[in-house]
Amino acid sequence: MAGLILVPGALPHSVLFLCGMNAVRSPMAEQLARRVLPATIFVASAGVRAGERDPFVDAVLAEDGLMLGERHPRKLDDLEDDYFDLIVTLAPEAHHAALELTRSLAVEVEYWPTPDPTGAGGTREQIMASYRDVRERLKLRISRRFLLPEAKNATD
Repeated sequence: MAGLILVPGALPHSVLFLCGMNAVRSPMAEQLARRVLPATIFVASAGVRAGERDPFVDAVLAEDGLMLGERHPRKLDDLEDDYFDLIVTLAPEAHHAALELTRSLAVEVEYWPTPDPTGAGGTREQIMASYRDVRERLKLRISRRFLLPEAKNATD
């Protein structure tokens, strides 16, 4: 993704990706965003509830040259800093939780409805296809939100 052009003046200083259990969608989004956003932008992810690490996330991220390392799912309550310029919610319950935060904090909230691949059945390859679909949807949303149109074409 070299040579990407970031949207000037439209980048938040900090972004939180929020989903149900911080096991699939939000950690995937966090890693994908870290790859394209400048290191000066703080990027984190969390869940509304506690979750368990999902090995399929590790597998689909590895296909893209990314990894979670020793990172484990964490809840919104576990974050040391609860102020973010932008909270991107990926599931309905996460969106409701983020809107509750806006009652006491001035924060922009965006809802990116993203399917939960954990219900996929079938062969390992069919399950992986569901996780890959989520990864690709997140890549597209991240590029649409944070990159200029010329750069979006380069990522397609």
